[in-house]
Amino acid sequence: MTADTAPLALVTGGHRRLGARIAMHLASAGYALAIHGRNDVEPHPFLAERLTETGVAWKSFLADFLVPGEAEALVPAVIAHFGRAPDLLVNSASLFGADRLETVTQGELADHFAVNAAAPVLLTQAFARAERPAGAQASIVNILDQRLAQPHGDQLAYTLGKYALEGFTRVAARELAPAIRVNAVAPGLTLATDDYSETQLGTLTARMPLAHLPSSEDVADAVLYLARASSVTGQTLYVDAGAHMRNFPRDFMHL
Repeated sequence: MTADTAPLALVTGGHRRLGARIAMHLASAGYALAIHGRNDVEPHPFLAERLTETGVAWKSFLADFLVPGEAEALVPAVIAHFGRAPDLLVNSASLFGADRLETVTQGELADHFAVNAAAPVLLTQAFARAERPAGAQASIVNILDQRLAQPHGDQLAYTLGKYALEGFTRVAARELAPAIRVNAVAPGLTLATDDYSETQLGTLTARMPLAHLPSSEDVADAVLYLARASSVTGQTLYVDAGAHMRNFPRDFMHL
């Protein structure tokens, strides 16, 4: 497989954290990569190492989805660089705040909707407009959150934006079939921040139905599966060790 024949994936938020792990997995699977970042174009060192190991073609792209017009310009910029449209769009970029119903502001609601819902819609629009050869297999995978199955009041603006993206996944799957498949992955707690103590992580692990926390590789596996699953569209795949089957009253970091 050459750089010109390898499938091309655009991963938003692909420089850091879960997005970077997804990009790593796609690189290992032979995808050329367009990696989006909001504030910088340098991939995390572990992602840079994987890109070097695999030798896949890749390019970083900078876009701030809070700035009008930048989401719409991203896909055309990818096409201009690679000379072809992406085969896969992974909407992984997100904004995550600490608001609740009693504190959330109009600005927070607008910003979270812009990044978590509006940007994926506009990227999907540009992705669908791009010219591809007849019979090309194109797909979109949106990254959601396991909390949508049993929501709580923490990070309200973030949650509402993800609900909008969940609904859009089903709308787009109907509107874009048969040319483009649209699915989603809803991860559980995968990359714990420094806010979590080892004791807390142990307690959370014990409360999962499968008695472990999902890994970022598990999530990336699900993305790759949906990217290739030619008979699957309009689906959300929960990768959360069963967390969506239990009612957690608050965000994991507060438990």
